Amino acid sequence: MKDVNTLHTAEQSTDALTISEQIAQHKILRNTYTLLAMTLLFSAIMASFSMVMNLPHPGMLITIVGYFGLLFLTHKYKNHPLGLVFVFALTGFMGITLGPILNNYWSMAPQIVMKALGLTAIVFFGLSAYAIKTKKNFSFLGSFLFIGILVAFVCGLAAIFLEIPALSLAVSAMFVLLMSGLILYQTSEIIHGGETNYISATVTLYVSIYNLFTSLLHMFGFAQSE
Repeated sequence: MKDVNTLHTAEQSTDALTISEQIAQHKILRNTYTLLAMTLLFSAIMASFSMVMNLPHPGMLITIVGYFGLLFLTHKYKNHPLGLVFVFALTGFMGITLGPILNNYWSMAPQIVMKALGLTAIVFFGLSAYAIKTKKNFSFLGSFLFIGILVAFVCGLAAIFLEIPALSLAVSAMFVLLMSGLILYQTSEIIHGGETNYISATVTLYVSIYNLFTSLLHMFGFAQSE
């Protein structure tokens, strides 16, 4: 009788732990999407400001240094209130660098920007909803995505320095696939407890959306110019 009671108590403890974990995961998911919405709005405001003021693009060197520098600070202080400051600094900076790019495509054809924006929204919400609803574990994508993003980044730099349009287009297509996979992966990590920090999760999803959007812009722009 004692063993049965002990087993019953253990089962109750396990159930309580599972419920506690689910509550924590839902909280992280809610905080992540709340912060993501705020950073996307702030980034859009900064991009609009950059467009209206017709600011020049800061150049590749400043963009890379600014991006990786703020990304490093965000991850370093992700468990500190300063982390939120650096999240908005990062997304605001990326918004400013996006403004001149948007002006360029808007002058070419406004529908390019609208199509890229619409498809980005569809892909993000569709993949996020799929990951949340099915609760499939996409953690197996981690290594593949890391290697793929590294290769795509190097190829992207090569395409810029060597001025190879075909390679640049191929890199954009690679980033569309990789960023789509990263959205699935990050959402899955939150749901299954692999990601416990909403600041890190927000930054990953923001970068995924940003790169997905700019890659689609390039692909639609290339198609328009043909």
